Amino acid sequence: MKKNMHDPFDTAQLDSYERELNDAIERGRVQEVSPRELQRLQLQFQQAARYTKELIKKDRRVTLRVNEGDLSAIQTKAAANGLPYQTLIATILHQVVTGKLAITL
Repeated sequence: MKKNMHDPFDTAQLDSYERELNDAIERGRVQEVSPRELQRLQLQFQQAARYTKELIKKDRRVTLRVNEGDLSAIQTKAAANGLPYQTLIATILHQVVTGKLAITL
């Protein structure tokens, strides 16, 4: 006796992107990619992933002793600019490290 099998994709609700993709497939607008092109695209995506990973590296927490008067001045400047003072300190450090802000030692 043969079971009546139901295909779940017959009644699937597609979002707009899925409908667009399905339409492209049905109209023959999707092209097969050669192995060489696939390898080039994979390399390109790997490089993009590495670059993105570098951009989103997690920050590390540090403990820093700061003169009370300096900290108060930083907090005042940060508040005047609508920033948390930790963000201002991190921004200043980043600018020094990247050479955007020069300091004399």
